[in-house]
Amino acid sequence: MELESLPDDVVAAIEVRDRWRRASAAGGLEFLVTDISRWTPGSTVRVAFLDGDEQLHADIAGATTQITDSCNLKLDFGHDAATGTFRRWTTADTAFAAEIRVSFDMQGYFSLVGTDSTDRTIGAGGGGPVGGNPGQRSLNLGRYAVNRPAQWEGTVRHEFLHALGFHHSHQNMRGTCENEFRWDDEAGYVPTRDEDGVFVADFQGRRPGIYTYLAGEPNRWPRAKVDHNLRTEDDPDVVAGPFDPQSVMLYRFPPFFYKSNPSSCAPTGNGQSLSNGDKRGLNLLYPHTADELAGLQARADAVLQSIGAGVGTESLPESNGGNLVEAYRSRVEALAAAQTAGAD
Repeated sequence: MELESLPDDVVAAIEVRDRWRRASAAGGLEFLVTDISRWTPGSTVRVAFLDGDEQLHADIAGATTQITDSCNLKLDFGHDAATGTFRRWTTADTAFAAEIRVSFDMQGYFSLVGTDSTDRTIGAGGGGPVGGNPGQRSLNLGRYAVNRPAQWEGTVRHEFLHALGFHHSHQNMRGTCENEFRWDDEAGYVPTRDEDGVFVADFQGRRPGIYTYLAGEPNRWPRAKVDHNLRTEDDPDVVAGPFDPQSVMLYRFPPFFYKSNPSSCAPTGNGQSLSNGDKRGLNLLYPHTADELAGLQARADAVLQSIGAGVGTESLPESNGGNLVEAYRSRVEALAAAQTAGAD
């Protein structure tokens, strides 16, 4: 089982930035931890494709209509009805062809979360294939251009929900997954691999735990990466609703991942269609009502005033990456200004 995961350098860049944001929030920028990962409600977010044919592009666009039907946001794939083509981007781009830049050529599935897709501080240093710059991938659906999986629509919706600001349900602090996951090997387990390098039960039927299993093929994750991607964290940057076992954002793991069977952490939905909880979450992030939109704009205005007063600058002194801090602050200012202005 291959799990979705962003490249390590991208995760590291996000973690450094988020530490600064949390420190800034403690200084009065509470807006940071709830709002700036979402796109402006009522706005249009452009999508472009690096590779793949027009039929694949049309199918991807069609699969996302469940999402846009449930929130006050539009996804624009740049469809030209006359030619049947969709918007494209290239790795040589220096200006954004789209906010969400889709590829099919890398291994696995992943997406940057929300407005991280246009955050130039992510992936800027190493110049890698993934990041928030115009010529970098922000969302990947590996091998879809060659061989789509049987339930491909659910994966598309899962990754596009990430692109709109959603996080994984199994990391929801209100759920049971932290205690339900079987992290460690069964007592006496003898590390045993199959011919593909996957850790499997040993000769006495004792099973590997999650840490051991994911250290093998095809993931090869160290313990820290398992913790980052699977363990529950009381993260102030995440607005968490009730745990939803029917959500498309809940991983469908092999049975041996869980301590009990059936597990309260196991998904009960079909993994294809948005759950009612997913739809409520979309409406929470991208509301339609004037009162809710006004609340977002008021919080954004407050953060702009705080930035003007220099709130948050003390967390990283000039001698310790001042240019990066300025980039962080400028990014927050731009996102807050967009929320203040609202959609055109």
